[in-house]
Amino acid sequence: MPVLETDQSHHAINHLAMRLVGWAGSVIVSLESSISLQPACNQPYTENSEAAYASNALIMALTDAQLYTLTLVGRFASMLSILGVITIIVTFASSRHFRNPMHRLIFINAFYNLFDFIATMISTSGPGAGNSSALCQFQGFCLQMFPMADVLWTVAMALDVYLVVYRRFEAEALRRLEIYYITSITCIVAIPAVVFLFIHTPEKGPMYGSVTFWCSISPNWVLFRILFYYGPIWFLILIVMILYILVGVKVIKLRHQFIASHADHIALSSNVSINNHSFDHSNTSVAVTVEVDIQTQPALSSDDQKGPRSFINQPSSPSPVIFNHEHSRQSHVSFRQYILMPMVFFLVLLATWVAPTINRISALVNPNHSSYSLMVAVGAMGSLRGFWNGVVFISIGMKSWRRESRFQKWRPGDKVKDMARLPR
Repeated sequence: MPVLETDQSHHAINHLAMRLVGWAGSVIVSLESSISLQPACNQPYTENSEAAYASNALIMALTDAQLYTLTLVGRFASMLSILGVITIIVTFASSRHFRNPMHRLIFINAFYNLFDFIATMISTSGPGAGNSSALCQFQGFCLQMFPMADVLWTVAMALDVYLVVYRRFEAEALRRLEIYYITSITCIVAIPAVVFLFIHTPEKGPMYGSVTFWCSISPNWVLFRILFYYGPIWFLILIVMILYILVGVKVIKLRHQFIASHADHIALSSNVSINNHSFDHSNTSVAVTVEVDIQTQPALSSDDQKGPRSFINQPSSPSPVIFNHEHSRQSHVSFRQYILMPMVFFLVLLATWVAPTINRISALVNPNHSSYSLMVAVGAMGSLRGFWNGVVFISIGMKSWRRESRFQKWRPGDKVKDMARLPR
């Protein structure tokens, strides 16, 4: 009897899920009808119908040599990007140095990027198999879900940078946010991508169809390509720009605390008043430095305390020294790894979306005109993002590692204080 009830529950859940998907598809189709988009034709959609012909007309207008060049460029760029993604994954797994919170977000995003570049590697084989084919639908699903996820992960990195600079978030606090990032980003991008798989009308055909060099949201559904793809992407890019502008303003204010000569650390300070109190040493991500300028004997330091040590000049008299001054509580973060690297990743993302957006605007303004050189740029730039991500990940990480290693080997003099290690 309990088994029967379980089966009935599973059947009810499956039935409810199918009804929800069908309802979502009906809402989208009704939305399109309500804003008076005209169907591509009045006859039922088939692979040989006018709607299918309209979605593949641009491919037919290209010569075989041009189509071959587009395919070659897209696949070569995708191959480089897949190598870049693999480099990020292997480097993160094998080197402890590449494990700070920013590296972790890039590592997680690399798995999303992998599906993106597998889809672009399919290239024109997706449209060539037909709009209703499983290959075209898989390619369209991946290119709807994973590029959007890449932009959202860029937002997550920008938010982490903001929290580090403005809210003094440390490594452990940032790591606790990762599960929320993974859950929210996956749900946001997966729901529309899955729903679009089930949308198919007699007039327009499937939602995913040919867009010349791969399958994505079909030109027959051009409004939804704007509402659910380019519109959200550029809105998120604007949010990232605002966050980095705020971060830049803060960094400029703290530029006098940026120690460029020995390490790429930037100190995020807040003044704390101390009156006749001992010094509290924070965890390893905070460095506290105290100096009292008294013309006396060399400094005495406490060797039995953990964490950063304070060097204090005091007279040779055995009587204790009473302190009444302010000191700066400084949280040191790597400028390259916590600020510069996420910003460069954002610039790479921004560069890769310029050509596709110009191409889409051009298609909206003049559907009968197409630029072959612009299509080549879209195929190359849209598929090279993973390669540049790998280059940035390795180059900036290695430079920061070398500078940190040199700083650790360098022994401070009388006027230099110990510094806590960076948060990992």
